[in-house]
Amino acid sequence: MRFSHAASRTQAIFDDEHVISYAGLAPALRLAERCGLERLVGEHVALGAAEGVNAPAKVVSIVAGMACGADSIDDLDLLRHGGMDKMFTGIRAPSTLGSFVRVFTWGNVRQLDKVARQMLAALAACTPLLPGKDVLAFLDIDSMQRRTYGYAKQGSGFGHTKIQGKSVLVRGLNALTVTLSTPLSAPVVAASRLRGGTAGSAPRCRLGGPRVHRHRPSSGLHRHPHPAR
Repeated sequence: MRFSHAASRTQAIFDDEHVISYAGLAPALRLAERCGLERLVGEHVALGAAEGVNAPAKVVSIVAGMACGADSIDDLDLLRHGGMDKMFTGIRAPSTLGSFVRVFTWGNVRQLDKVARQMLAALAACTPLLPGKDVLAFLDIDSMQRRTYGYAKQGSGFGHTKIQGKSVLVRGLNALTVTLSTPLSAPVVAASRLRGGTAGSAPRCRLGGPRVHRHRPSSGLHRHPHPAR
């Protein structure tokens, strides 16, 4: 038995209008609704461009797509597969969501950071997100790089990274990421900030530290043993 078509000419399409392709999305969005994601976006995110209208619905659509595995604007079309539109309302087309994210300014990104911080606090209150945090929690501030190709990628810059043990200068997205964890839980991303590839990690840690510490538990919060890289 053989395939009737070459793999390059074959494409799987999920078009049954009575079936949901990502059933796990339902409880995830119920939790987001319970924690007030749409309300927080409506209160704190204000975009001046015409593409920024209906920000709560668009942000939730992007979050839902990422939860389903989308890692590009085009991938967000998976939200319109099958019977998704029968279970959820307010789904936006990928082109609409792409235009939405392109009008974000630095100030809008900071507004979204505030939403993320308050959403994290709401998740911790509604779920056992960080079990044992009242006794001991670890705060880890670390730099990371995701390599990009081409000169048109917005936000990318040259930075040092190690490949096969050698320090090389490559183009990519350079981020400073803060994670929280406990001895009983996996790390949870608490904050992330895109930075210049040539920026040192230590100064950014000093700038970001007070903002993170304001949200620490009332009991012991300890810095991770290894220094930020």
